[in-house]
Order: sequence, then C-alpha cells, then structure tokens
Amino acid sequence: MDGKILDIRNSRIANTASMELKPQDLLVLLKVAAHPPQRWTYVALGGALNMSASETHACVKRAVASGLALAPSRSEWSPIRPNLLEFMLYGVRYVWPAPLGPVKRGVPTAFGAEPLASQLTAAAGEAPVWAHPDGKTKGPTLPPLYRTAPHAALTDPALHRLLALLDALRTGRARERNLAAKLMEIELMQPRAGVPDAS
Repeated sequence: MDGKILDIRNSRIANTASMELKPQDLLVLLKVAAHPPQRWTYVALGGALNMSASETHACVKRAVASGLALAPSRSEWSPIRPNLLEFMLYGVRYVWPAPLGPVKRGVPTAFGAEPLASQLTAAAGEAPVWAHPDGKTKGPTLPPLYRTAPHAALTDPALHRLLALLDALRTGRARERNLAAKLMEIELMQPRAGVPDAS
C-alpha cells in the first residue's frame, strides 16, 4: 500500500515539474502580445520563433497553467496582460538572471535598443548585445531569454522592443529598470480598440 501511495506522489511531482514555466514560454507570450490583432496557429508561431509546433503548444500549456495566459477553447488563447506585466516587472530577473559577458559583435538589447536607446545616453560599446553573426554592434554580451530570441527579434521590431525592455529589467541598473518598467507597462497595457484580449 505504501508503495502505491509513493508512486502516486511521485507521479504528481513529475506532472507539476512538467508544468514549470520555461524561458521559451515567455518568448511565445511576448510574440503574441506584440501583435494583438493576430491569431496564431501553433505552426505559424513556431515558424516565427524557430520552434516546432509541438514546442509552442507546450509553451502555451505551461503559460495557461502558470496563470499567464487564458485558453477559452483548444484553438484559442491569449496572454493575460496584467499577470504577464507583473511577472516581468517583479519575477523574471530572479528566475532568469542575465549576467553580462565579454564584448562581442551582436544585436543591441536592453538600453542599446529602442525604446530605451533614445531616452538614455550610453558610451560607445557600453550597451549590451546578444551575440549574433548578423549583428553590427559591439558591446558586452547578454544571454538572450531563449536561444532563438535574437533571430526572432531581427525579423520583428515589435518583439525586439519587448525583449529589449525585458533585458533592461533583467540586468539593468536602478534607473534603467525604472524607465524600462514604465515603458513596458505602456507597451503591454495600452488600450487597443476592438482587440479581444484576456486582460
């Protein structure tokens, strides 16, 4: 009898672990949040993020289980913007910190990219980058939220803005974080007429 109880407990622990949020889940949420009028299939979303359809489906399942997305039906889901904003402002830098690495060529992020770049003054070579072969800027490297994020950002300026703000929240100094928090709230919570949304 004790063995059966232990098996049930272990099974529950395994199921809970499989629902733990992963960084790619946040990438999927931000991609969809960046384009609120658009309804994505898992295939299209995966293609845009260099992920498989099954990976994006798993991301959405974990996001729903974590309270960051709402799925009223099997084929329809959307981010819960207030919850997503709260997690990015207060949780991400502790869950997925972003230590600065050596100077390399890459894609600007944090205060090196818009919308922060035009509001903060940085010395040449000071702004962080994601190391990337197509990058044209040199700076200290920052690990991206997920390995495919730089490529996805290069093809989607709206997503790039959200990821850059997120990186400023993950790694920036107090002034950068405070400004990034205000801008992130504007980017995520601005009213969009006629757009159905979970928030």
